Amino acid sequence: MTDFPSQIDFLKKHSTYAQRWLNAQPDWIDWLSSKSTQRVDLQGIQALLSPCQLALGVEIQDESQFMADLRLARQRLMLWVALRDLNKLADLHEVTHALSYFAQEAVNVSIAYIREDLKKRFGLPWSQVTKIEMPLMVVGMGKLGGFELNLSSDIDLIFLYEHEGETQEGPKSLSHQEWFTRMGKRLIKLLAELDANGFVFRVDMRLRPNGDSGPLVCSLDMLEEYLMVQGREWERYAWIKGRLIAPDQSSPTFSYCEKELEQLIRPFVYRRHLDYGVIASIRDLHAQIQHEAEKRSSNHHGRSKDIKLGRGGIREIEFLAQMFQLMRGGTDPRFRIRPTLEVLELVKRQEILSAQEVDALKAAYIFLRRLEHRIQVWEDQQTHYLPEDDATRSRLALSMVGPDEHQDLATFLSELDRHQSTVAQLFEKAFVLDDNARLDNTALPAGWEPDKVIFPMALSRWLAWLESPRQKQLSEKNRLTFNNLIHQAADRLQVDDIPGDVDIALLRFFDLLEAIARRSAYLSILSEYPKALHNVLALLKASQWGAEYLTRHPHLLDYLLNSRTEKTLIEQPEEYWREVKSTLDMRLDDIMADGDGSEQAMDILRVTHHTETFITLLADLGVGVEQALSVEKVSDHLSALADLILQTTFERVWPSVALKFNLSVTMDVPFALISYGKLGGKELGYASDLDLVFLYQAEETDYAAQEIYALLAKRMINWLTSYTSAGSLFEIDTRLRPNGSAGFLVTNADAFKRYQLREGDNAAWVWEHQALTRARFSAGNTLLGSYFDEVRFEVLSQKRNIDALRSEILEMRRKVHAGHPNLSPEFDLKHDAGGMVDIEFIVQFLVLAYSHQFPQLIGNLGNIALLRIASEVGLIEAEIAQGVGDAYRLLRARQHRLRLDGADKTRVALNTEPDLVSAREAVLSIWESIFHAPSNI
Repeated sequence: MTDFPSQIDFLKKHSTYAQRWLNAQPDWIDWLSSKSTQRVDLQGIQALLSPCQLALGVEIQDESQFMADLRLARQRLMLWVALRDLNKLADLHEVTHALSYFAQEAVNVSIAYIREDLKKRFGLPWSQVTKIEMPLMVVGMGKLGGFELNLSSDIDLIFLYEHEGETQEGPKSLSHQEWFTRMGKRLIKLLAELDANGFVFRVDMRLRPNGDSGPLVCSLDMLEEYLMVQGREWERYAWIKGRLIAPDQSSPTFSYCEKELEQLIRPFVYRRHLDYGVIASIRDLHAQIQHEAEKRSSNHHGRSKDIKLGRGGIREIEFLAQMFQLMRGGTDPRFRIRPTLEVLELVKRQEILSAQEVDALKAAYIFLRRLEHRIQVWEDQQTHYLPEDDATRSRLALSMVGPDEHQDLATFLSELDRHQSTVAQLFEKAFVLDDNARLDNTALPAGWEPDKVIFPMALSRWLAWLESPRQKQLSEKNRLTFNNLIHQAADRLQVDDIPGDVDIALLRFFDLLEAIARRSAYLSILSEYPKALHNVLALLKASQWGAEYLTRHPHLLDYLLNSRTEKTLIEQPEEYWREVKSTLDMRLDDIMADGDGSEQAMDILRVTHHTETFITLLADLGVGVEQALSVEKVSDHLSALADLILQTTFERVWPSVALKFNLSVTMDVPFALISYGKLGGKELGYASDLDLVFLYQAEETDYAAQEIYALLAKRMINWLTSYTSAGSLFEIDTRLRPNGSAGFLVTNADAFKRYQLREGDNAAWVWEHQALTRARFSAGNTLLGSYFDEVRFEVLSQKRNIDALRSEILEMRRKVHAGHPNLSPEFDLKHDAGGMVDIEFIVQFLVLAYSHQFPQLIGNLGNIALLRIASEVGLIEAEIAQGVGDAYRLLRARQHRLRLDGADKTRVALNTEPDLVSAREAVLSIWESIFHAPSNI
């Protein structure tokens, strides 16, 4: 490591600004010697500002001395930061955070200084809400808000106050507007006025409402009205970085002010849906900035030399990050962070961009910001232009590697070009700067229509659309986008190698577009991203159910852009669901922190369920992934999702019930959700009902417990079944509880055990034990879940009269047949003899008849695995088990595909499907061998 004299020499060599100050203040060199190895942190910054703090207690305050102390503190900080930065002792995070913290502290100490004078002359403004002094609220925007200040940054500020009124307890009263205006003007003077000791920060107030023509300070009501009525798109980007820097966090009013500001700003910046409209807006803003920068630089600078605004510069990286924030921040609170590098890391974790792309952007950002600092520290000037002359560029090349290394000019320029080219390519890709790739939004050629031979039904729909009132009511932009999307879809369906009926696919595309015709953000996804349009058409061809689902929930269009989410679901399901639960909890915490928020919470649950169902569907259909999911994996994922929704609902509903009965809100509540049927067997489909039983544990004489947990169950059912603005979740069936619909909604766990173990050998008793073979703990208290598992094991492992059991199950199977008559010549995959229900009854018989001998049959492992276990213990031959297992897999897969294609009843003509004929024969054969009679006679 270089010694301190060499570090000072390197600082002077690369900063004439530092050289001047060290010549003027030679005693600072010893101070720097003690600081060179110390990280620039908040404590060190506060020590620099201590003379200013001491001035606050002086009776007669000398403003010129205060200003001098503030400026000298700034110059010392700059030298400390520059020394550590140039000598590669500090990373970018330390540099930008140190400068940002100093700005924040300087603002607060200056406000405290001004306040003393104004208080003596005019009293203080008081809040009618908090009943304490009302502070000047200073919002740091831009790089200050994002903790990203550079070595010669302006600071962008906005001055706010809570509400109108008059100051109190002073010799003279002022309106709050006037009092805070005086404070604001003096604050700008203390920070920005140039004197013998320089300045602290240049202050830019142009981001306030109405810019230079607006009042210097405004109330929260004024700000809210401005944003609602006049707020422009670019101001949404600006407010992403907005951060309250005064009052100080130690102030008793900071939390209140921060919350009030956030509630006002958040709905303006972030939409409640995925906002793809920002793509075109940021692209337009970028074009305007480039145009203005070119005008400024046309006389003496080349555009490629602007490392901030030029092609592949810092601003393009910032715009990329802001695009993802604006697009997703309304639905995912994690994107409401401010520092660019943190946003990029989140984009990487969420797999929105590949790890390689994000790492390249981060490396470019760090390189360009370090270069920006070295350009600015030379003369303490706010400039972003790479100098033209080779001598200066060579010096910059050396400053980038530090005193211990050497770098020639060619290597430096090559690295700069590499980073800028990478940024430019990724920016162009994200914002679809290639006009040929984006949808042409001009009017269609006169008389264009879908080909009448290929698209006869779609042609009729197109002609009807042209004459429809809905088409005429659209904005010109949306109408052009709609028509061009139909045109492009028809062209693609004719040439793309996507299997399926193209006429039906275009009809389904009409349905989707009509559903989103007024939503520019959704139209933008399809018009901006060719890949999204391709994947939509693939989905519409593959599945009627999927087409209808997407049309009902168009926010899901986002998930047709890339396949990384589906890839993680397929390859790392446990990690995937942990992440989904974490994100869901964070979103619910975000909206429920401000009050009840139950309606919004129910919406979030539904959006999450729709999203994860759709991601599973894409993986199921093979849209955007190399290998489609098997039907078993689809059911695994849908069952895991249902468990997650049930658990989350339990966690969010219980506190309100506990509050009603003055109970602890701890989640250690003895309540459990037991799933039966498809969810119990982890064979859930896309639109399956949930069969649930609610258990609780309490003394049977504790009659209040029944009331408490019944209310919990009712509220949970309401959360799960209500139709809200976001749609629906599940249909819930609770008829499998003890005594069915006539029984209590919730059951004491001990009573449930007695009920299941009651004496008798009648059909109802057998049927309930059949159901229990496919029951499991899904959500709630895990200890109670374990108790249920013990009860289930005890019930299923009882020794039974096999002949009587065979007779009862056969009788029950015939009742099921009677309930699902099939008069058609086609084979019902589920209900007909030789179908799926036969296999399920066979497995249930084997479990109930032989679990007392072979307890491994008790595991809720699914029908195929249990058939294999039955063969391993010698109950059936291995070849037969394999054949019936394969038959079950084939029947489920075929049923699954028919359901996806919109079939109400899953029936097929066997003469066209020899594989199904063989599968059915295998099932009929094992049924006869076990039950000695057909299942349907």
